[in-house]
Amino acid sequence: MARSMWKGAISFGLITIPVKLYTATDAEAAVRFHMLHATDLSRIQMKTWCPVEDMAIARSDTVKGYEYASGKYVVITDEDLEKLPLKTMHTIEIEQFTPREAGVGPLGFTKAAYYVEPDKVGRRAFALLRQVLHGKGLTAVCKVVIREREALAVLDPFEDTMMLTTLHWPDEIRSTADLDLGEDTFEFKAAELAMADQLADAMTADFEPDRYHDEYREALMQVIEAKVAGQQIVEPPQAEEAASGNLVDLMRLLEASVKAQVGSRDGKGAAPVSLADAKATREAAPKRAAKPKAAKAATSDEAEAEREGEAAEHRPARRKRAS
Repeated sequence: MARSMWKGAISFGLITIPVKLYTATDAEAAVRFHMLHATDLSRIQMKTWCPVEDMAIARSDTVKGYEYASGKYVVITDEDLEKLPLKTMHTIEIEQFTPREAGVGPLGFTKAAYYVEPDKVGRRAFALLRQVLHGKGLTAVCKVVIREREALAVLDPFEDTMMLTTLHWPDEIRSTADLDLGEDTFEFKAAELAMADQLADAMTADFEPDRYHDEYREALMQVIEAKVAGQQIVEPPQAEEAASGNLVDLMRLLEASVKAQVGSRDGKGAAPVSLADAKATREAAPKRAAKPKAAKAATSDEAEAEREGEAAEHRPARRKRAS
């Protein structure tokens, strides 16, 4: 049974719903490394050191201190923190509701996610709030103190419960003014926009989280298991870096992207072929020897090339009749 990491209540209007929070993510899934001494591979120890007494001390012998002047500290105890005059110390205080589809703008840089579990006495009110948020497509914007810090958060329906997601405060989000974005303005051809739209349509689908997994962790575990077994690690072939100049020909890149996406979707490898690709294929193909008889009408490919202003292959000349 998971242990709750916060206990309090959801408050909106005059309604108070006792709830508990549970961490929604699993940090243990990450691959963790220990620091070792390189010469003897012994695991090193991180000790809490007192420079005045020149000795290691236990964590239980430490207290929280705030440096109010250089080298001067005031001690803050857990009792002091409990006495803070804030409603959000033990309450998820809903400030407002906002349309979920509109999001919360630049505040959407999330920090952590928590599942919300109502106490038995508050299940009816909890279900009512969840149903209203779900039915009207709303997000509850709220504030709450978690781990000695007040956090801005949003509350949303999630499966059969609700999820509280903490956000960064506006002054914690850096400005984009320091980025070198240039001052250029770009105009795109209608064909480029149409091909980009086609690529976006080909890549649009419902989000299915189960389709995604941590490939880096899987590859890392393969390396670890190989080294444990004493096997040699084979370096994979390096992918060639695409030249930045290729980005100039956006149309060709878009066409290739659409073909690759459509081909992977239909499973048959079928994909639309651009006129440029068709021309390149014809030019690369070896020319057939001329036959003595007159060639018949041009092929549909040649006819298409003529309509596009491309040069068709020369047809063999007809023989003259004997006079």
